[in-house]
Amino acid sequence: MRQGGAGTGPDRSGGSGLLGVDRPEAVLAAFRRGEPEVGVAVIGLALRHADPQVVLPVVARAMESADREVRRQGVIALAHVARLHRTVDRRCPELLRGCPRGNEADDDLWSFVPHRELPLWLWRHHLWERLVDRLRRPFG
Repeated sequence: MRQGGAGTGPDRSGGSGLLGVDRPEAVLAAFRRGEPEVGVAVIGLALRHADPQVVLPVVARAMESADREVRRQGVIALAHVARLHRTVDRRCPELLRGCPRGNEADDDLWSFVPHRELPLWLWRHHLWERLVDRLRRPFG
C-alpha cells in the first residue's frame, strides 16, 4: 500500500489499500478530513500496528462516530485487537456495551482476552453460553 507524504493520508485508490494503514496519525488525519472510508483504515491499523495501546484510542474514536458504518468497522477493529493482542482498554468495552449483542467484538473479547479484564456486563452476556456448555460437559 502506498501512503502519501505528510498530510496526504493513505492511497484510497481501490478502497482495499486502506487495510494497509499502519500509522495512527494517518487514520486520525482521515477522521479530521471526514474521509468516508476511515473505518476501513481503522481495521487496517488494528491488523497491522504492533501496539494495542496506540490502536485502541483510534478504535474508540471509530466506535464513537456518528456514521453507523464507521461504528460497525470500529467494532470489527476491536475484535481484531482482542484476537491479535489479547487485551483491551477500559473505554472500548464501555462503547461496545451500547452496540447490539452477538457482534464480532463480544465474542472475540470473551474468547481471547483474559476474563478478569472484562466488564461484568460481558460476563452476564456470556453466562448463559457458559452454563449450557458446562451442562453439556459435566465431567470435563
